[in-house]
Amino acid sequence: DIHALRDPTRGGLAAALNEFAEDSHVAIDLEETSIPVRPVVHAACETLGFDPLHVPCEGRLIAAVAPHTADAVLEAMRANRYGVDAAIIGEVRESQRFEVTLRTAIGGSRLVDLPAGELLPRIC
Repeated sequence: DIHALRDPTRGGLAAALNEFAEDSHVAIDLEETSIPVRPVVHAACETLGFDPLHVPCEGRLIAAVAPHTADAVLEAMRANRYGVDAAIIGEVRESQRFEVTLRTAIGGSRLVDLPAGELLPRIC
């Protein structure tokens, strides 16, 4: 019941999830407070004016799984030292609009667009 896997290195979470939505003809609703962003990353993005959702996320994995297996997949991922920060960050729903939305920490909602302009380069 794993439907898709993606590496969010190029374009970050925003690009990967928009590609999921477009390719699968669905909408994706995210919870900002569920997305694991390290404090140092959040601080750097705030200082430099970047959206953490558009920043390359090397060494990360996005998995789209069936709702009835999500908890089991999450448990399996967290059992591995590389998956200790794994989290369920949103839900997929049927929609005529293939979009990604984010419910913000303060209760608002916004579209999560594809990154615009030049993408940040990978720093290896």
